[in-house]
Amino acid sequence: MRNASFVLAVALFAAVPASARDRDYRELRVVPAIFDPGGTHAIISRWTPFSGPGRSDPAIIMAKILPTSADAAAVATVEGVRGLVLDELGFDVFAGGHCGAGAPRFNVTTVEGYVYFFGCAAGTHTPAPDKPATFARVRFADADAAPQFASNPPFHFGEARVASIAIVFDEGVDQGSGFTAIDDIDVDGQIVERPSGDGDDDEVRETFERPIARR
Repeated sequence: MRNASFVLAVALFAAVPASARDRDYRELRVVPAIFDPGGTHAIISRWTPFSGPGRSDPAIIMAKILPTSADAAAVATVEGVRGLVLDELGFDVFAGGHCGAGAPRFNVTTVEGYVYFFGCAAGTHTPAPDKPATFARVRFADADAAPQFASNPPFHFGEARVASIAIVFDEGVDQGSGFTAIDDIDVDGQIVERPSGDGDDDEVRETFERPIARR
């Protein structure tokens, strides 16, 4: 009987895709930040309770109440990803906010130094299972990766090893509402939400490191 059980366990393990077996689960955090060297005070990036039908948990509110050309952006950095082989990427986006080709977007930098952009409008959109009336679930595929330079090698999920991941919102009121909200951020199959239990839930970093622009 023990031999039969062992054979069954091996068979079940083998049936699980290698990418799922080998995922590098980590303690990831998403920390809001702002890039506003001119001190406009028109940039918002913050975990905030986001009310609505069936909605009470926080989302990241990102806003740029300026023209797109203004040198400012709302940012959120995903901490703990260096060296991670990326299998999945996505988020839930508020249906009443901006979801453009360039913002909100992921900026993914690989360990080789190549940068790829994943713009909200490019992903596959389905109703978010827990909030279908107010949020869309966005998931990205290889074909959604926009390279920073034409000379970048093709991006492939399951192969790309990342150095950093940031979420950038830099499209302003001339291209839409200048506002979005995102939640349930999916990095490599892990849903990364608001940090808790570490005393800095409301941490917002002011950064003067200019986020890499898609435009």
